[in-house]
Amino acid sequence: MMRVTYLGHSGFLLEMQDACFLFDYYKGEFPKFDPKKKLFVFVSHVHYDHYRKEVFSLRKTVPNIKYIISDDVNPGELADGDTVFVKPNEEISVDGAVIRTLRSTDEGVAFLIHYKEKTFYHAGDLNWWHWAEESEEYNTKMRRDYQREINKLQQEKIDVAFVPVDPRLGEQYCWGLDCFMKRTRTKYVFPMHFWENYGIFERLKIEKCTEEYLSCIVEIQKEGQIFELKEL
Repeated sequence: MMRVTYLGHSGFLLEMQDACFLFDYYKGEFPKFDPKKKLFVFVSHVHYDHYRKEVFSLRKTVPNIKYIISDDVNPGELADGDTVFVKPNEEISVDGAVIRTLRSTDEGVAFLIHYKEKTFYHAGDLNWWHWAEESEEYNTKMRRDYQREINKLQQEKIDVAFVPVDPRLGEQYCWGLDCFMKRTRTKYVFPMHFWENYGIFERLKIEKCTEEYLSCIVEIQKEGQIFELKEL
């Protein structure tokens, strides 16, 4: 069994029997952590809505902690021997977790994590950012860049994924999610980065493109909501 807690925006806590994985926390109170479990803290990039220096205070209460942080983040003296900086297109092993990074189409990296025969994906800001006000050349490059990165995941069987659906993109808000779901084998996907616009889930339910994977989409209703993924 796995437990996922929604912390707001792109922030999630994923819990397994012996380890917790904290992704892109930036607001609200920290969830409670079992001090007997490992804690992996991921920061995909430096943007304010994905990173707060307060994450480093967790080492005061969690003895077995590792920080895996995009190298565009500069925490200064807060970094220590428990901190690993990563670039795009790297693969590292950290305390039993094998972590691959992809290049974001915005800033920083996305994470693919293998741990105890399970696989998780957190996109950070890797998304199909199609902006109506941008040029055709820009949007064509964005499409190609995004699809190139997602194609790297085609052989992966992903248990839990966290993928942006940003309503600021207008009708194109779900292009990145659709591409991801149709090119990967993903069991559960948590839409994120929707700026507290929970109505996005009703939109996803009626999109023609989501029909074949609608049962995989986890509907979020509020911050702090906990999901028990018993089939995992």
